[in-house]
Parts: sequence; C-alpha cells; structure tokens
Amino acid sequence: MTLVAIDNHVYDRIGEGWWDESNPLNLLQGSLTPARYGYFRDVLRERGFATLDGLRALDIGSGGGFLAERFARAGCDVVGIDPSTVSLDTAHRHAAASGLSIDYRRGVGERLPVGDSTFDLAYCCDVLEHVDDLDAVLAETARALTPGGLYFFDTINRTWLGRLVVIKIMQEWRWTRMFDTPVHDWSMFITPAELTAALDRHGLRLTGLTGLGLRTADPRRLIDMHRARQGRLTYGEVSRRLNFGRVPYTGANYMGYAVKTAARG
Repeated sequence: MTLVAIDNHVYDRIGEGWWDESNPLNLLQGSLTPARYGYFRDVLRERGFATLDGLRALDIGSGGGFLAERFARAGCDVVGIDPSTVSLDTAHRHAAASGLSIDYRRGVGERLPVGDSTFDLAYCCDVLEHVDDLDAVLAETARALTPGGLYFFDTINRTWLGRLVVIKIMQEWRWTRMFDTPVHDWSMFITPAELTAALDRHGLRLTGLTGLGLRTADPRRLIDMHRARQGRLTYGEVSRRLNFGRVPYTGANYMGYAVKTAARG
C-alpha cells in the first residue's frame, strides 16, 4: 500500500490557534479532552490515587497543552514534549496566563528529552498513528516511567470504520474535512492486537481498553462539520456537539492504559 505523505508541519502553520475555537485544532478540546481525561482520572482513582498531588506526569505530543493543563490543575508536575515549536510556545503562553507551571520541551517520542525512571505516569493522545517508529516511542516511554508507572494512550483502529470517520469524513470529503492537507494515513493506524504486542515488547502490560467515540449518532453532526468549514460554526462548538466519550466499541478510536513491569523498560 502506498503511504500518504502526512503533513505534520500543519501544527507549526496553525499551532498558534490551539485555544481558538475557530481553529480546526480546537476540535480536540470540546469533548475529546474531557473524555480522555475523565477516563484516565477514573483509572487512577481505581488504582488508589485519590489525589494526583505531586505525581510526575509526562505528556508525549502535548500540542497546545489541553491535557497538560488538566493534569497540572489536578496537582501533577507535568513535562510536555512536542516537536512543534509553535505549539510549544502557544502552550507555554496559555499555561502562564492561567497561572500554571508546566515544563514544555521540544522533542519527539522516539528520543524523549527526559531522564530514566522519572515519571509516575505518561500519556500519549493523537500521536501513535503519526510516529515514524512505534516501537522506539514505546521503548522511550517505558524508559521514562518508574516501575509500576502507568501509560495512558488513545489512537485510531485500522478498520473500515476508522477509514470512514478519520480519512473520508475528516480528511478527504471537501464538505467536511478539517484541513486541506493530509494529517493521517490509514495504513499507519494501529489495531489493538498490534498495540498490545508492541507494548509487551517493551515491558508495558496492557491492563485496560475501551472505545472512544460518539455517544450519540446524529447525521446533523455532518452538517455541523460543513458549517465549520464555511466558518459558520466554531470547531469548539462542533466538538461539544459531537459528544465524544467512552463507548463499548473500539472500531474507530480507542483508548486504554498499560503498566510498566518491574522486570523490563
């Protein structure tokens, strides 16, 4: 299969607008960020973390800082890693304006600029389907985590549904697509079985998995995407209306967590 040349430079071109609801990147904020954080926080509670005060958290692919700020507000000491200087500058400015201290650093998942066994938890959202070397990213994540540390993630399943939603609707159809440039390649999507095997190769034991998708199926959301393309509706409002959350099916997007074993990493 021919690989599509993913345009990861889009985050430098429009990364100043992560927190601007009219920016397509803000689609990740309205209901996706609360859905992801809500699941991650529930897992932490189930594992005995009533409070996150003082926990060291690593945000791999921190973007504009949506999740980094959530974890920082909950009491974590957060280090955010991203390859986009523009996105890092945006995230830093927004955190400072919000009174949050977050350590943002430029880097890539394959070579994390952090020490060994430094973090109690790490998370990686909207990233794994973009990386050049999945095994290198997971190896680096395991290296950075303390034994028993938690690794949270979400990614896109390589199925017909993943292709329909993420490639056809969000990327190719001119009436609904977010960008006029490719940001995903279906062949780089990852099945849960593939990810489970990759995690295990690096001493990360998959412990939980759930779907991440629309909690209400409504064809009017396609109209909303078209209106956003025309500038008649903000992407922030589209995201809230899409009502992403935890769902029982993993056919499109899924999220989960793994635990770093003491023996490897």
